[in-house]
Amino acid sequence: MWGQIDRAVLREFAHLLPDRLQKVIEIAAAEAPPAPTERIPAPDDPAAARLNQIEHIVVVMLENRSFDHMLGYLSLPAAIGGRGRGDVDGLRGPEQDFNEHDGQRYPIHHLDRTEFRGEAEDPDHSGESVDQQLSGDMHGFVDNFARISAARAAKLGVPVPDPGLVMGYYDAEDLPVYDHLAAEYCVVDRWFSSVPGATWPNRLYAMCGQADAASGRDDASPPLYALPTFIRYLDEGGVDWRWYSFDPATLRAADPEYRLSHHDRFGYVDARKLSIREEVIGKLTEKGSFLDDVAAGNLAPVSWIDPRFKDLRVLSPDSNDDHPPSDVIAGQDLLLTIYHALSSNSATWPKTLLIITYDEHGGFYDHVAPPPADDDHPDFRRHGVRVPALLVSPLVKPGSTASTLLPPEFHFDHTSIIKTILTRFCQRDGQIPRLTARVAASNHLGHLLSDAARPDVPDHSDAVQTVVDWR
Repeated sequence: MWGQIDRAVLREFAHLLPDRLQKVIEIAAAEAPPAPTERIPAPDDPAAARLNQIEHIVVVMLENRSFDHMLGYLSLPAAIGGRGRGDVDGLRGPEQDFNEHDGQRYPIHHLDRTEFRGEAEDPDHSGESVDQQLSGDMHGFVDNFARISAARAAKLGVPVPDPGLVMGYYDAEDLPVYDHLAAEYCVVDRWFSSVPGATWPNRLYAMCGQADAASGRDDASPPLYALPTFIRYLDEGGVDWRWYSFDPATLRAADPEYRLSHHDRFGYVDARKLSIREEVIGKLTEKGSFLDDVAAGNLAPVSWIDPRFKDLRVLSPDSNDDHPPSDVIAGQDLLLTIYHALSSNSATWPKTLLIITYDEHGGFYDHVAPPPADDDHPDFRRHGVRVPALLVSPLVKPGSTASTLLPPEFHFDHTSIIKTILTRFCQRDGQIPRLTARVAASNHLGHLLSDAARPDVPDHSDAVQTVVDWR
């Protein structure tokens, strides 16, 4: 535990540092805020009972892609690269899915590359930009990208990107792992990001059920926060958990309780592939790795996996988080590694739920307007843009979707992860912690589970071969 003396020492020497570093020390040495102690009735619907089948929840949250951009192809006709699935609320076709800009129509189109050409092609996703993107009933994506990318290109001295880039989508050949998982497991086509804004507010909602009021819908600089996370309740209840990452874990940035402590709970995804720098840092702060824990049968009840972030690059220059301009095949590689490891352990796989989603849409087009949200804070009472989400488990019906299993008004957001974990692992006398109003109002993922596990692991050799060829 990081004690009062350590915090006091940091503050004592902070005045000797430059102003920016003083701010970093001030935030890093912040007191850990207490977790709310109020409890509310736990969900007692039949769907909640299905969560009792789950003994292991694994969460992977990637970066900056919208649902239509990554999984919208599933509903398109085969002639334009789709799967013709009428059970997925995805793209409808270029006649319906388009934006207009400067007198020209920009319809959806298949992207001819899986990696973008530099920072000018990274769409903006600040709160102000998302407001423009949602304007005109989801018709402001191209207007916003044209404005932002032209300014970035001028600053970088590179060609101005095609304004229609944000209307592009990928298909099965580009995303072989997703294509397999979508056919064999559950596509959650009603999963919205929590905030119409940037990365960290959305990740905070996934961990804390709220964002930092001071920075609003945009990232704080530096991205260090002092909010209680749902992990506190796991510790309180003696529930084992692990946080795996390539860079410093996002949990350390969100909650001071874990900033420089609990090292036995943190690890890498694959300790066998560490750089020399990662080896050195890992000996100080991280213990073990996800792949080793799964293989040894030591998978914790709750595991969270951070990808290698494009924006951090603390320990390695490569990224597999799907944040543009990163190659999305690198993200497919990461997810295949995780899925293959989990599904290869016959003892734990039948009781495991793998949740794959994205923090926010990254400025890419989606046709579904975000719904309102219950929230303690008036400035956060609207969800963000819809993001890709998949539930991967023997305990979901093959080829199922949220829009066919549930009524149209039924939706999920990042706080559904917290609600699911609290409902499954933190019940006491029929009650669960009330972290925030958003978490209390959110829907748990038991609504998408089946009553029994399927016995087989679907063959995914085609996806493996595509990723191996890319490597």
